[in-house]
Amino acid sequence: MEKLSPLQIERLKYQPKLPSSLSSGINCLEMSKGSATQSVRDQEQIQELFENTYGKPVVTFKNTSSSNTSDVRNVGVILSGGQAPGGHNVIAGLYDALKSANSANKLYGFLGGPSGIIEGSYVEFTDEFMNAYRNTGGFDIIGSGRTKLETEEQFKSSLEVCKKLNLSAVVIIGGDDSNTNAALLAEWFVKNNTGIQVIGCPKTIDGDLKNEQIEISFGFDTATKTYAELIGNIQRDANSAKKYWHFVKIMGRSASHVALEAALQTQPNVTLISEEVEEKKMSLESIINYMTDIIVRRSEIGKNFGIAIVPEGLIEFIPEMKSMISNLNDVMARMEKEGVAVSFEAVESRLDVSNAKVYSSLPALIKSQLLADRDPHGNVQVSKIETEKLLIEMISARLDELKSQGNFSGKFNAQSHFFGYEGRCAFPSNFDADYCYSLGYNAFALINFGLTGYLSSVRNLTQPADQWIAGGIPLTMMMNMEKRHGEMKPVIQKALVKLDGPVFKQLEQNREEWAMNDKYLFPGAIQYFGPSCVCDVTTCTLQLERAKEFASV
Repeated sequence: MEKLSPLQIERLKYQPKLPSSLSSGINCLEMSKGSATQSVRDQEQIQELFENTYGKPVVTFKNTSSSNTSDVRNVGVILSGGQAPGGHNVIAGLYDALKSANSANKLYGFLGGPSGIIEGSYVEFTDEFMNAYRNTGGFDIIGSGRTKLETEEQFKSSLEVCKKLNLSAVVIIGGDDSNTNAALLAEWFVKNNTGIQVIGCPKTIDGDLKNEQIEISFGFDTATKTYAELIGNIQRDANSAKKYWHFVKIMGRSASHVALEAALQTQPNVTLISEEVEEKKMSLESIINYMTDIIVRRSEIGKNFGIAIVPEGLIEFIPEMKSMISNLNDVMARMEKEGVAVSFEAVESRLDVSNAKVYSSLPALIKSQLLADRDPHGNVQVSKIETEKLLIEMISARLDELKSQGNFSGKFNAQSHFFGYEGRCAFPSNFDADYCYSLGYNAFALINFGLTGYLSSVRNLTQPADQWIAGGIPLTMMMNMEKRHGEMKPVIQKALVKLDGPVFKQLEQNREEWAMNDKYLFPGAIQYFGPSCVCDVTTCTLQLERAKEFASV
């Protein structure tokens, strides 16, 4: 038998909490429907592409005194995209609901992500198999992958595998792109009268898959608490040694939710927010000047140390860099089609003049990182661009200039960090353990009511779990058209940081105080046992957003 740590043993025993509407049993539910919905943008194009699944209502579940019988349903489940804490509990909730509805039901896990359903690679879940993964981090139960489900051939292969296993439904656990795949598969299954349903579950530590019905994506709570612990540790070290500036880049490509949440939990000296940089059209030079000013002012009062938080995707939000990268993505796509060898010179010769100038001005290290392999959507992999080192290099050069002018007499010694993978597979917090289990349990409720093209939704999340509201939101409701690989395609719209929202305002109001007066917070490790105010509390982001929502009611 595999040796387990004491914490593993205790976490396997934990029984996640459910909303009261679900806790009475999967066969004791009734469903309420809202009014018809529409996509967030590009309604005509989205409706044309999803003519069979567009415009469905938001649904919610509540208890009923009567008990319904449930037909035998076999379900397949896919983990898609990057890992996020709590994925195993989504599957556990799905499995328990499925078996509760009818003990003859079967759950199959497709191995290695969406490729598993295409290639027919799967495993059947049993009690013993499932019980070994409850409340644990990672996606290793069945593995994950980034294969896109979008071609006719892939859909047909998936259908054959589903028929072989006699599946009634497929649950796709993933982020915005993975759930776009779910919407496409759901539409194709309906269009071809297969009778197979598709349900999504909202996963991403980036926190950018959310709206009024999806208050938070799972994994965000655990990941940000993990990063906050690490930042707090570094802040304690910086405040002890008093000789280093630490530049911490944090995962989150297209949105700064993770960086913002980690900042609210730890209160560092400098926090950059990509969406603010874009809104204010801050150039790279203006960012350097802003950070340098704080470093100089702190040095003048004897503080040659500090902490700066940098979001992973920052470089794409700097106007001149965003323009250049967009142009570069198109150029690289064309070069790939034409079979042209990639080099600095070849790329520069194809970029627009202004973008070529920006590209040529960058250090060779950054230039080469911009030419690294594209992500599955044909875009620059910003996690491989060492933005934190670029900032350190440019700030150091600027401080040398100031020193030569007699305007800086302090010291600047910098350390760089990138926190990404450290947060993706952590033991889920109590919140994520409960939330994920509820999402999976709720996903089967959606299946049991014959729905397809829906995302599992559990709301009212700042209240105790028994007061959470379970239901579903149509996947098409969140969609718009965006350019991918040079073509316009339907995708779920990412939710970026709102600069007029309560979360960013909290940072904005405290920036100067935190910059100069070292109001560091030290969150410590995630706690699983103890008072609820320590163990069950969720993110600052969710609390601030929900507090505003309550205030407006």
